[in-house]
Amino acid sequence: MNDSDWDTVTYLRKKPQKSSQLKSEQAVNQARRSGLQIETSSKYGAGGNKQHSTSLNTAKLDRETEELKHEKVSQDVGRLIQQGRQAKGWTQKDLATRISEKPQVIQEYEQGKAVPNQNVLGKIERAIGLRLRGKDKGQALQPPGAKKK
Repeated sequence: MNDSDWDTVTYLRKKPQKSSQLKSEQAVNQARRSGLQIETSSKYGAGGNKQHSTSLNTAKLDRETEELKHEKVSQDVGRLIQQGRQAKGWTQKDLATRISEKPQVIQEYEQGKAVPNQNVLGKIERAIGLRLRGKDKGQALQPPGAKKK
């Protein structure tokens, strides 16, 4: 038993902190109290759900007025649709049924509130028999197979 050394020293060390623990609010406050220099920066939208995040330009877009609005159908196109429909004796609902659209779509086109859709305009042109696009607006639509002059 004489060989045993009762004066051995045992060192207890703390494990080094993980990087996530170093970034916690507690660790930052503790470092501030001890007088260490700390640099903190917050990132825009960091760790957020990307599905519902907004872009930085959202506020800028909200401030814009005229420049970023969608182009609407002109009033003369709306009048042409209304005249062609009335010449055939149809209501807005009748025309909408013939082109497989909702009556509200026809109403918006006639009032000039609709965003122009070339497919819908083409269907309306064929139904009422009048051109709504191009330089010859208001002219009768050529029947399919007829030769152009």
